[in-house]
Amino acid sequence: MTGDAGADLTRSGSAAASAPERAPAAAPGGPTPASRRRGADSPDRTARDRSSTPSSLRNRRAAAVLRQPPAAWLTGVAAALLYTVFSVTQWNRLDAPSWDLGIFTQLAKAYAGPGAPIVPIKGEDFNLLGDHFHPLLVLLGPAYALAPSGLTLLIVQNLLFGLSVAVVARTGMRILGSAAGLAVGIAYALSWGLQSAVAAQFHEIAFAVPLLALSLEAVLARRVLPAVLWGGLLVFVKEDLGVTVVALGLVLAWRLRSVAGLWLAAWGALWLVLSVRVILPALNTAGQYDYADRIDAGAMIADPAGAVVGLLTGTAKHETLLLLLLAGGVLFLRSPLGLVLLPTLLWRFASGQEVYWGPEWHYSAVLMPVLFLGLVDGVHSLRTSRRRWVRSAALLGVPTAVAACLVLLPGRAFAVLADPATYRQSDRWGAAHRMMDLVPEGSTVESGVVLMAYLVPETRVYWLGNTNPPPDYLVVDAEDWSWGATRPADAEAHAEQRFPGTDYTVVFDEAGYQLVRLER
Repeated sequence: MTGDAGADLTRSGSAAASAPERAPAAAPGGPTPASRRRGADSPDRTARDRSSTPSSLRNRRAAAVLRQPPAAWLTGVAAALLYTVFSVTQWNRLDAPSWDLGIFTQLAKAYAGPGAPIVPIKGEDFNLLGDHFHPLLVLLGPAYALAPSGLTLLIVQNLLFGLSVAVVARTGMRILGSAAGLAVGIAYALSWGLQSAVAAQFHEIAFAVPLLALSLEAVLARRVLPAVLWGGLLVFVKEDLGVTVVALGLVLAWRLRSVAGLWLAAWGALWLVLSVRVILPALNTAGQYDYADRIDAGAMIADPAGAVVGLLTGTAKHETLLLLLLAGGVLFLRSPLGLVLLPTLLWRFASGQEVYWGPEWHYSAVLMPVLFLGLVDGVHSLRTSRRRWVRSAALLGVPTAVAACLVLLPGRAFAVLADPATYRQSDRWGAAHRMMDLVPEGSTVESGVVLMAYLVPETRVYWLGNTNPPPDYLVVDAEDWSWGATRPADAEAHAEQRFPGTDYTVVFDEAGYQLVRLER
């Protein structure tokens, strides 16, 4: 439209110049009829013409993108603080839901110094880059060097999640307005997917959540380069995110009509193949990709109809889908961004591992920024419809998401923050630390899951479920769930039976903890 207006002005000016004799005399001090037709002497018209040039439009769009709503950043900070309160109470209660925090603490310790990310918890000389492809986790090294603790990783994850909250909130505020956008940001911050991930403690997807939010924000702002750059980094967070990058690239190509989206999709496919077929087997001690058997692709190809039925069969899958519909106010389905949800849902539901199906753990965290930014986009598209009833439907999206968030809160992980007992330190905290203080720095120690992350900074930790060399110290924790029904009553006898030919001596026995030392 700007180019057409410029062309009209040029044609009008040329006609006036070629036939000056036909122009009537102007009144003293007034514009000629020709100048009135062209608006050449109108300062307001000239200013409007300048303000509608492509460069001016681009500048205004860039200014809108760079504008940082303070409320969005305050929401992100508040969310990070809330997550950290939860993590600190979990840490002080000696609550360890899985062995992953110990594993990633060992990885961060390795990255804080020279050398490969060797993680003895997974096995002697086990390179964790042979387990999952996550080279971006090298960024944990400086943070761990500054504060060597498993709690540091939890705080890093909380800050990354908080960053994503700020991004979602500011995107919503720019597109939907301050009130609606801020409501979306708060609902996202308290979403069930992020709560479950915080409760499950640190995982590599901590980096994927803000990267997805930043990339999708750029897509909605029609900024191709940032969308590609942020999205392209996802392949270095975890190998399965290569498929998500493919979907993201296709959505970008479709939405922005940009060939860069196709290149991004190709980038995701390339790293998926390289990581699963080349890099992971090369670094894995068994020379394979350990998770290749989680999906029976052959059976799915042989029976595609049965595969489709299987994808949608299972109460846990239905619960996950229902929660997505509720949390996203349903209207996220209006946005093409919703297609980016499919790769994660497909690999989870196609897996034979039921732990992947439900809303627990950290597996749904990467869905949350896609879900809520899809909601923002869906509501915006409905608002701009020519049909009044469609515009009316747009009014329901954000309130539905907020209402769902509030209704779900009592059953989610953060509900424990309303219980005063949550803030009490474990009764065994003192005994646990007195015991760990007896283990000299640099020693090897075999332990169950609960104390691994606490032991990692000062010692070389092995997990009791692996075949390990005889450790300098061995811990038996009467309340550690990793023992199952085989928890030994006598740590000394257990150690000597587990490592024949050794001689262990009890050096600590208190509050259900036993620590034995190898006598050389």
